[in-house]
Amino acid sequence: MELVTASTLPHALRTLELPARRYLMVDGSGDPNASGFQDALGALYPVAYAVKFASKNDLGRDYVVPPLEALWWADELAVFTAQRDKSRWKWTLLSLVPDWIDAETVQSILTAREAGAAAPVRLETLEEGLCVQTLHVGPFDDEGEILAEMHHAFPERAGHILTGTHHEISLSDLRRVPPERQRTILRQPIRPAAPSPRSVAATETIVFDEEQSAKGRVSPDPEVYLRRAARRFIETAEVTPGG
Repeated sequence: MELVTASTLPHALRTLELPARRYLMVDGSGDPNASGFQDALGALYPVAYAVKFASKNDLGRDYVVPPLEALWWADELAVFTAQRDKSRWKWTLLSLVPDWIDAETVQSILTAREAGAAAPVRLETLEEGLCVQTLHVGPFDDEGEILAEMHHAFPERAGHILTGTHHEISLSDLRRVPPERQRTILRQPIRPAAPSPRSVAATETIVFDEEQSAKGRVSPDPEVYLRRAARRFIETAEVTPGG
């Protein structure tokens, strides 16, 4: 997993490209300190451990259940990043499913546990692609400053825009580690901003040229035209010795 390395510094931003991954997911909303969040955890972890033991017993491959992950958002981004109004938050809890476990195995476990689950759990693929990521050390409530950097200042400097949903990975056991020492990966999917009008015009010109070329009427891009004209001039020009 692309989490942290020995050289990772808190709030040092880096970009990375992530492959699509499958997760167990549970949706919810509201304050994560309220009962609804605990109910979602109570639905997610029994399934995660059932998948682990199915892998161990049926496939002969054991593994440690990965850290808790979650997607976080609100109808207004500032509610999550600056105002921290937890009553208006929305979230999806995640538990990563290893690649070697097939969907049929997971689905059979979900079906068997569906009736008694406190909240519905599903298997879904998450595609994030290019992301900006950092390590936060400290309470969740102290994330506001670095979230503002990730969601606003950094993308603007890098010429990117946000895409997808804010993603956090809890590396610490929240039951044992005090808030000031808790380690959390903060991740935000991004992509390059839309091309400038000049770039769009150039792209449209190339498309037009391809259509015309198919009909034998080529109208090349100006830069291409100049390069071709220069090459033709060199090839056909009369060279005077010593000139």
